[in-house]
Amino acid sequence: MDHDATRTGILDAAEELFYGQGIQAVGMDAVRTASGVTLRRLYQYFPSKGDLVEAYLLRRDERWRDELAAHVGAATADPGGQLLAVFDWLADWFAQPAFRGCAFVNAFGELGSTAPAVAAAARHHKDAFAAYLAGLADTAGAPPATAAHLALLAEGAITAAAVRGDATPAVEAKAAARVLLRAAGV
Repeated sequence: MDHDATRTGILDAAEELFYGQGIQAVGMDAVRTASGVTLRRLYQYFPSKGDLVEAYLLRRDERWRDELAAHVGAATADPGGQLLAVFDWLADWFAQPAFRGCAFVNAFGELGSTAPAVAAAARHHKDAFAAYLAGLADTAGAPPATAAHLALLAEGAITAAAVRGDATPAVEAKAAARVLLRAAGV
């Protein structure tokens, strides 16, 4: 297995385990077993569990935002419709069998006070998502505060969906977003 494929395999295994079971509940030996590499090889790629957690979060952030942007871009060319398409994408995500809420909130809840890199990754993810919404809102001609309001609706929907175990919060948040956008003249 080449370097990139080995690293990807380790990160795939770590993501499934960390997101599915929690970071603190999963040891490096479990990641080693799931990835099929030796413990020595695992530590060559990621010298500590903290390094592995940080790499998992950074990769997840990039993939999550790329998938969201691809969905929104393909949904419609209408800027206001793109803002609403964010909530459609959230509904699809919430309906996935493996959905366990926001990986960044989960990681921050577990480790944020003791792991500055985890806290920084969570902040980066939330800031990047808010910036993405701000760009969409600006293109739609909405006042700047609209993006912050939409971000709060989306974040609340993510948390509610994780707790409730269904995709309904995305539908409810989309309805609220529609009212907000109408009030903003979009």
